[in-house]
Amino acid sequence: MDRRLRQTALFGVLAGLSLLAAAAVAQPAPSPDRPVGHTAVLRVLDKITAETTDLEIPIGETMRFGTLEITARYCRSRPLFEQPESFVLLHVEDDAADRPRAVVFDGWMLASMPSLNSLEHPVYGLWAIGCRMPENAESAAENAPAADDAVTTD
Repeated sequence: MDRRLRQTALFGVLAGLSLLAAAAVAQPAPSPDRPVGHTAVLRVLDKITAETTDLEIPIGETMRFGTLEITARYCRSRPLFEQPESFVLLHVEDDAADRPRAVVFDGWMLASMPSLNSLEHPVYGLWAIGCRMPENAESAAENAPAADDAVTTD
């Protein structure tokens, strides 16, 4: 009976974590008050040499790093007055000479939670750092209400 109780508790925890992950990855469509970035900023770890490299990939373009071909499809960062977060939609293929070409990642990465949805690869690690936003997006964030103007209730 004790084993069955532990299995049920584990199932409940896993179900809760999967719902939390789905809610964190869900994102509304772009709107004028939520501008889309023009460049995804990523960090790649070469596990063989233990060196990291920062990549800036314009949205819609593909960049090659080692055997990886990384395509940035979408990138958005929240304004400065909200909880910081960057959402990056990536498509990554491995094109090594000694094995067939394969899709190794296709989905969302969140800058604040790199382990939530990460690239599983024997040689490379890849995670999102942020987005380069259009100039007008930064000025819109400056015009946002200051923390002093916020209404609070006790």
